[in-house]
Amino acid sequence: MYSTFIFDLDGTIIDSELIGLTALQATLKEQGIEKDLDELRFSLGIPGLTTLEILNIADIPTTLESWLEKEKPLMKNVPIFEGIIDVINGLPKAGIVTSKTAEEMNHSFYLLNIDHHFHSVVCASDTEKRKPNPDPLELALKMLGCKADEAIYIGDSIYDMQCANAAGVDFGLALWGARTTSGFENAKYIFENPKDILNLINN
Repeated sequence: MYSTFIFDLDGTIIDSELIGLTALQATLKEQGIEKDLDELRFSLGIPGLTTLEILNIADIPTTLESWLEKEKPLMKNVPIFEGIIDVINGLPKAGIVTSKTAEEMNHSFYLLNIDHHFHSVVCASDTEKRKPNPDPLELALKMLGCKADEAIYIGDSIYDMQCANAAGVDFGLALWGARTTSGFENAKYIFENPKDILNLINN
């Protein structure tokens, strides 16, 4: 049915949600800004730069650097969702489209030694416009040599779904990361666990 399976990274392949939110919370606290984790959940699925712009941070470059520094030691041991790599190995072709920048990827994804499982990786630094714009996903399609109707994008955030819709690509919700179907009424598939993805090639 699909020749190509493209994945978001955070909350879809790696269980990094709490790490990112905790590091952001600690960074803001240093500036006298008190936020509980729920107040910061809006940041999941968008680049850190965008998050800090939304929070109206005065010195964004310094704050972003501090946030990354707090994440680095934690991201080296970020958990990979159980079974996801086995699933990816069972797919015809797999890629990644993430809101992480190249620098962030160097301090997380590439330390996990799983990049060889993917045929392409598109990060936030690779396109001028980022999710929820279609540009990153369209670049991935070009790199992977497939048409929009031959691919599916699997992610855990509204931004992932909006990106897929804008690119004309079917969207599958990674429920193990999203933890809710609320707001995802336009998702073509709801995957309760990674193994459910294999049903698309086994049928």
